[in-house]
Amino acid sequence: MKRVLVIDDNPDILDALDLLLSLHDYHVISAATVKDALFALNHQAIDLIIQDMNFSQGTTSGLEGKELFYQIHQLAPKVPVIIITAWGQVETAVELVKAGAVDYLPKPWDDNKLLETIASYTKSSASPKSTVKSTLIYKSNAMNQLVAMATKVASSDISVLITGANGCGKEKLADHIHQQSNRANQAFVKVNMGALPSDLMEAELFGAEKGAFTGATSARQGRFETANGGTIFLDEIGNLSLAGQMKLLRVLQTGEFERVGSSQTIQVDVRIISATNADLKLAISKGEFREDLYYRLNMIELTLLPLAKRVDDILPLANHFIGNDYQISAAAQQMLLKHPWPGNVRELENMCKRALVFCSDNTLLPEHFITDIAQTAPVQDEASQLKEVLERHDWVISRAANELGLSRQALYRRIEKHQLTPKD
Repeated sequence: MKRVLVIDDNPDILDALDLLLSLHDYHVISAATVKDALFALNHQAIDLIIQDMNFSQGTTSGLEGKELFYQIHQLAPKVPVIIITAWGQVETAVELVKAGAVDYLPKPWDDNKLLETIASYTKSSASPKSTVKSTLIYKSNAMNQLVAMATKVASSDISVLITGANGCGKEKLADHIHQQSNRANQAFVKVNMGALPSDLMEAELFGAEKGAFTGATSARQGRFETANGGTIFLDEIGNLSLAGQMKLLRVLQTGEFERVGSSQTIQVDVRIISATNADLKLAISKGEFREDLYYRLNMIELTLLPLAKRVDDILPLANHFIGNDYQISAAAQQMLLKHPWPGNVRELENMCKRALVFCSDNTLLPEHFITDIAQTAPVQDEASQLKEVLERHDWVISRAANELGLSRQALYRRIEKHQLTPKD
């Protein structure tokens, strides 16, 4: 039987968890004081710990939940710890997850969700999953650290929020996390929230019944049903409507939702990775994004730096994009290193593909790249770069966006940001 240490100074909670876990064949060790908890860790083999964040009352030594966790984690760093917390302590719980806790659940907890979470961290590790080689291309110290963190969190089912500018490689990092996870052999479903019409977004995610809205001529399965057992990647999560946010929060808490136009509850097991280039905290302050959802999505935040701030990655990426049959001349390499890359990795990939079209042998020269790179020295600021490309294409947004390696929506946002306007 797996041994679960439950730490809480509330006897009612200890009794409830003891009954629940004992019914599901766990051996429960209850600790109502810090002294009892530390004694149990020092004298018994513990497979998992459940710790209440409000563990600071009664006969304890006065340690708050945060301090108690760090003391436990130092004593038994390999034992998974699940935090149980009220919503008022969610931010602190997220901090503890980043420090080593495997997950947190809000009060009042859902019994099924708690049991599923415990089971996922107490399974036998006799046949560990072989590590899949990463397909990410990088050399910089910043990316080394980021990929190491991504690989570390991949083995758990906690939600990950990837932040960074458009074109930095957020989808690639999400794919890396999925491939390194225990769900690697299951579905990896990608959803670009920025490309979905707001009135169809909820149906796209959660499905819809026939006649639920105009044009719904048959029942359809949503992306969450498709991703059941695997991972779903929600790109540009800030575009999700408030109604959709409420449903997503419920999925995170219970794994349940209903299709649009249906009252039948659907249960799924999906790991959620989301991404955004927007400031979600600003959206929260404007009432456009739910704070409780933000903390559920942002259990671990991974931030991708712009390509211009990780220069060491430029040439390895460029060589990857052009393939083994070509090489980049020294002059072209210097040109690439000096470019500001407003479109980040996506822009670099597009530039390399177009350079191959103009190259007549196996060496890429500065003139093989389009003129906005070849003529960029010294480095231009983003506004000047955008203006130059837009004017060269007579402000045809699709063409300019393609050259910059940006989506149309991303280019529109940058035009608005820099208050750029076309000539008469």
